[in-house]
Amino acid sequence: MARGFFVTGTDTGVGKTLAASALLHAFGARGLATAGMKPVASGAHATPEGLRNDDALALMAAATVALPYEVVNPYCFEPAIAPHLAAADAGVRVDLGALIMNYLQVVSQCDVAVVEGAGGWLAPLDEEAPFAAIPAVLSLDVILVVGLRLGCLNHALMTAESIERYGSRAVAWIGSVIDPGMARLDDNVATLRSRLAMPCLGIVPHLADATAAAAAHFLDLSPLRLDLRGGPA
Repeated sequence: MARGFFVTGTDTGVGKTLAASALLHAFGARGLATAGMKPVASGAHATPEGLRNDDALALMAAATVALPYEVVNPYCFEPAIAPHLAAADAGVRVDLGALIMNYLQVVSQCDVAVVEGAGGWLAPLDEEAPFAAIPAVLSLDVILVVGLRLGCLNHALMTAESIERYGSRAVAWIGSVIDPGMARLDDNVATLRSRLAMPCLGIVPHLADATAAAAAHFLDLSPLRLDLRGGPA
């Protein structure tokens, strides 16, 4: 059976899409069939085929399995605002049951699925539920992207604690250097390594060429214990 990961972050703009795309690239390089999913996205541009979100397109480009856009990103909204506000403005309610059906379609065709959230772990999904509801209903392991800048220690530890409180399992974290001038970067990373219970898959530096392949170079997938069929080793 395919294995699924939910990529969340300590905040918006911390490199979730680059990390998720890098994971897809790295899994694919191991010979695994990979597919990405961005269940809900806001901030899209109009095309002849409909609204398209850059994050969802990046996941599609990094995956080895070609899927229809509507399967990868079933809820896409044009305004670059909080997704629950964009959905409300459009008169749309995110249906978790529909997301389950989309996800089942995704995992039926791959070994590993990477599902990217929007914003941070507790960013609102609708009027009641946060994005944390998605890995819960889809039974996804969580990979936390830590945006490495001042304040990252508190954000990372609070997010890890919340993941556990919601009953999900954080299996790894990835550091993303979003402030290349961050003071005591190595010391902050060392603190994260010592205080986060899950292993680190790598530290992605601030890249001039921020492609999935370039970021994947800094990842080590061995802590995830995957075999070539996508299951636990």
